[in-house]
Amino acid sequence: QVQLVESGGGLVQPGGSLRLSCVASGSISNIYTMGWYRQAPGKQRDLVADITSGGTTNYADSVKERFTISRDNAKNTVYLQMNSLKPEDTAVYSCNALVRTNYGLRFTKWGQGTQVTVSS
Repeated sequence: QVQLVESGGGLVQPGGSLRLSCVASGSISNIYTMGWYRQAPGKQRDLVADITSGGTTNYADSVKERFTISRDNAKNTVYLQMNSLKPEDTAVYSCNALVRTNYGLRFTKWGQGTQVTVSS
């Protein structure tokens, strides 16, 4: 079983910054794509950004030029640097990954998520 643990959330003022981390653990042969998602109250969970094992990135239009996704393959960790935060960014941020294990190629279960609140 693969486990994901997110951290780094908190309360910040508009314009502030946060850096989120997501660590994958378990018996993993390869981690292909890793991604960050967010879900605000009353809304669906949406993709924020993802990154392939080769470093190719993809961002939601709402966070382009403000957020940066990166990964450390040696640590099985994906990061999300969030700058110029807006109240609209308030949500629970969760990570997910496409991995290969002894059970095959599949998406991981969601981590517990980390709360990001942007408010004055």
